[in-house]
Amino acid sequence: MRGVAETEGLTSQPRPNSIPTQVVTDANPVLEVRDLVVQYRAFDDEGAPVQAVRGVSFHLSQGEALGIVGESGSGKTTIGLAIMRLLPPAAMVVSGQILIEGRDILKLPQDELDRVRWKTIAMAFQGAQNALNPVQRVLDQITEPMMVHDGLGREAARMRARELLDRVGIDPRRGDGYPHEFSGGMLQRAVIAMALACQPRILIADEPGTAQDVVVQGQILELLLDLQKDMHLATLIISHDLSVIRFLTNRCLVVYAGDLAETGPTNVLFGSPKHPYLEMLVRSFPSLRDEVRHLDVIPDRPPDLADLPTGCTFHPRCPVVMPICRTEAPPDFEVSADHFAACWRNADRSVE
Repeated sequence: MRGVAETEGLTSQPRPNSIPTQVVTDANPVLEVRDLVVQYRAFDDEGAPVQAVRGVSFHLSQGEALGIVGESGSGKTTIGLAIMRLLPPAAMVVSGQILIEGRDILKLPQDELDRVRWKTIAMAFQGAQNALNPVQRVLDQITEPMMVHDGLGREAARMRARELLDRVGIDPRRGDGYPHEFSGGMLQRAVIAMALACQPRILIADEPGTAQDVVVQGQILELLLDLQKDMHLATLIISHDLSVIRFLTNRCLVVYAGDLAETGPTNVLFGSPKHPYLEMLVRSFPSLRDEVRHLDVIPDRPPDLADLPTGCTFHPRCPVVMPICRTEAPPDFEVSADHFAACWRNADRSVE
């Protein structure tokens, strides 16, 4: 395995169609989210609650790569934190079911929850510099979960930690350094190594490659892609970056105002979006493969999650709004196999 200094010159151009577009899913998914609702209390504790996630449901099978995409504030990270049961104290309502290997983690006592985290599911957090203890050596931080959750002795854990550093492209000798001695790309790799310390079946990656230059971001994405294939991980990728989602996932959830606007195979969604929100997201994002084109801007701002519009929450920004959109929330119309869009324009396209 090459050290990070040797990988700095790798191409940043993502390989098109790098993962299978179809994955054979298990009858019993490794992760299933059912009607998840998360509400935060108002800043002043007196206003209406912030409806961060509103009845979201999805599943994830072993070996599958699922993306969650949307604008900042859409609820993407809240979904990830809810799955890990790491929501901040301001989360006043958390309901629904989050089934990991059939067990609802929302009902698990703390000791059982501790056995699920790291060993079954782990998360590589956004902002790698904030996920690591600045006064503890990086190798020790990767070693700790193996000693706590796997019961390994110190030397055995350190040996495995060095192997993980090598696996993610960091010279194991650098593990004795502190986080401030690592570059941004190395910190991101170290956080991924720490998430993989106890060989989980499910990995959540929140905004991988964000805040890195395009070369380092390309390396991080290549690393995640290789880990998906080599370890047969069930991977949940959370990002506002459409190119990251297209590169790493085979199925995608498009989130708007805490709910699902469109879901389906990634190549189908981006090739033929059926919700105006995704259509506008695609047109507002530059493509490395398409011809030069005018980039659109989605007008106005996302709605206030404490004061959502009636009907379809996207209708105040929608260029093709109809009268029904202002009064009635649309159901999820199935517009093709496993492709759903919550837009009234699809009422006559839905699959019977």
